[in-house]
Amino acid sequence: MYELNIVLVEPQIPQNTGNISRTCAVTGARLHLVGPLGFEITDKHLKRAGLDYWDKLDITRYDSLEEFFSRNEGGKFFYFTTKGRQVHSDVSYPNGCYLVFGREDRGLPEELLHEAPESCVRIPMRNELRSLNLSNSAAIAVYEALRQWDYPDLSREGRLTKYEW
Repeated sequence: MYELNIVLVEPQIPQNTGNISRTCAVTGARLHLVGPLGFEITDKHLKRAGLDYWDKLDITRYDSLEEFFSRNEGGKFFYFTTKGRQVHSDVSYPNGCYLVFGREDRGLPEELLHEAPESCVRIPMRNELRSLNLSNSAAIAVYEALRQWDYPDLSREGRLTKYEW
């Protein structure tokens, strides 16, 4: 069985976290929320973005980055950052890995990135622009890992509701 972990460090915008929670629910990825959060989990924008998938989530909360690392010791972490030197699709994601994203306004702490430059990955984009939206970045990362794993346990075929193919 495959396990994919999505980690949001201090997310600030409830709609982004709601969209990411929906991505996690439909792909079976586990969501880790590292505080402090910029909103309450009960926020209506968060729930609305996640729609009716909130109860389908495997979600864990942490008060700090230190708590997250102590409870997930030995994990394989990939830090998604505009400061990364390797392209996200050039990396091989092992089963059980953690895809880690920083807060919308400042990303991940540079001290963390400095300690593990080989784990820093970047989604290519134009140099003159700051960054992608957090929920878009998470979706790109999730689906790249799942593509490498041949989309385990995911439906590959859709159906028309009124017609047959």
